[in-house]
Amino acid sequence: MNDKEKQFVKKVKNYYKRYRRSFPWRDTRDPYEIFISEIMLQQTQTDWVMKKYDFFLKRFPNVKALARASLKNVLAAWSGLGYNRRAKMLRDAAKILVQKHGGKIPRTEKELIALPGVGKGTAGAIQAFAFSEPAVFIETNIRAAFIHEFFGRKKIVLDNEIMPLIEETLDRKNPREWYCALMDYGAMLKKTRPNPNKKSAHYVRQSPFEGSDRRIRGLILRRLLESPAALGEISTRAGENKNRTEKILKKMLHEGLVKRSGRIFRV
Repeated sequence: MNDKEKQFVKKVKNYYKRYRRSFPWRDTRDPYEIFISEIMLQQTQTDWVMKKYDFFLKRFPNVKALARASLKNVLAAWSGLGYNRRAKMLRDAAKILVQKHGGKIPRTEKELIALPGVGKGTAGAIQAFAFSEPAVFIETNIRAAFIHEFFGRKKIVLDNEIMPLIEETLDRKNPREWYCALMDYGAMLKKTRPNPNKKSAHYVRQSPFEGSDRRIRGLILRRLLESPAALGEISTRAGENKNRTEKILKKMLHEGLVKRSGRIFRV
């Protein structure tokens, strides 16, 4: 490491010593529990995950319990986290884990990214936090930390410019704690300064939730978790016209989130 990188590492570690955040997934070494947390944390703030994490694990305490659960029960336990396709893919992944891995979470990137809903970033996080593997990965808070410290004058920053710095500064003896420190430092920057990630070439501003398809999808699922229903009743519950509701339902059918028998939809 050069001097600037060493100073960065020192700054991040000092911040972490004073302001370390506490989360239940940081207090466990159980690969399954960490796997669940990483799927939940995709596109979802920690405050929302905190509300569901322990409840979900009580309902599905291990891979086998999740694999044999009905989709309806998994979606019900997931309700409130949004992006409900993740819940379905999580259950699909559990089935594969039982069939191909004896109910255990694999350690290699190749095996992890073969699971539904797991990309390189999630795979790297699972490797680091569950197995203390020195995997190199990037996520939103890590991105913010490096852009702020190393790319102050650049207007557009690519992830492939950041990745060598992540690899260079990585604590290979204790990657788990180092990544926690990085994430906490990056999270602080996003709250106390203009979001550094707006300089990222990969930055996408999330569209407003109110009136979005995401909101309608959530309302549809909540209705169908109660009981099967026809389009008219579903659109009334969603507060949307039948045409838009039907288009969203067709996508959900394609994704396997809902089923249809004649005029009746169900989970």
